[in-house]
Amino acid sequence: MTTILMCPPDFYGIHYEINPWMSLHVSVDHPAAVTQWKTLFSTLQQCGAELVCMPPQPGWPDLVFTANGGLSLGKQQMVLPHFKYPERQGEEPYFQAWFQKAGFNILNTITKDSLFFEGAGDALFAGDLLFVGYGFRSEKRYFETAPYFQQDKLIYCELIDPYFYHLDTCFCPLSESLALWYPPAFSVESQERMSNNIELIAVTEAEAKQFACNAVVINKHVVLPTGTPVLSSILAKHGYTPHPIPMQEYIKAGGACKCLTLTLD
Repeated sequence: MTTILMCPPDFYGIHYEINPWMSLHVSVDHPAAVTQWKTLFSTLQQCGAELVCMPPQPGWPDLVFTANGGLSLGKQQMVLPHFKYPERQGEEPYFQAWFQKAGFNILNTITKDSLFFEGAGDALFAGDLLFVGYGFRSEKRYFETAPYFQQDKLIYCELIDPYFYHLDTCFCPLSESLALWYPPAFSVESQERMSNNIELIAVTEAEAKQFACNAVVINKHVVLPTGTPVLSSILAKHGYTPHPIPMQEYIKAGGACKCLTLTLD
């Protein structure tokens, strides 16, 4: 059973601008955001996931986006993040405390001089391969120097469109041999590298901007935002069951289904 970490959206809102989706002039409908989060939670449960939650914290509205809170390497091994922007760096001790209490072995120490790494938002497994995104938030040098990564298993993915600032906004492994992607989000060299390592299903620009790639995959179930009918049809033809759910209040902040979850095993 897949175990997923989430954080209730009690304090979620847009209080700063650190990506092109965020605007202080666009307010979040908080009751709608709570309903959407609960719908995601219940849908993931229905798809067979085990859900665990960490407590929300006042002053840290993006703590709800747990995907960036770490990277599980399996067997209770966790890599901590170091966020690029100070607006999120205060989340780091909360994630660390939760993982330690849950019995994870923490593989790294975070200081103010640590290289930037934003967790499972920029590192996605497809079988033994780890696709890693860099260019906006996580640093390429981080992946090149971290001792807990196998260099021959890393597929480097350079992100070039600021609207797709994390890897999980434009790439989603469905299995060890098949993934979704939005090709223009990547440099030409990265497109070639990715294509050589996994079969890829391209998402349209319109649906990519609805965060179609920001999906949660549980066996043959794919939980993704509404407004993605073309991809939903393609997924069904490949033997997957799509579960479109409303995510508009989170797209306002540059996130959706995958951003709100962190797979722990």
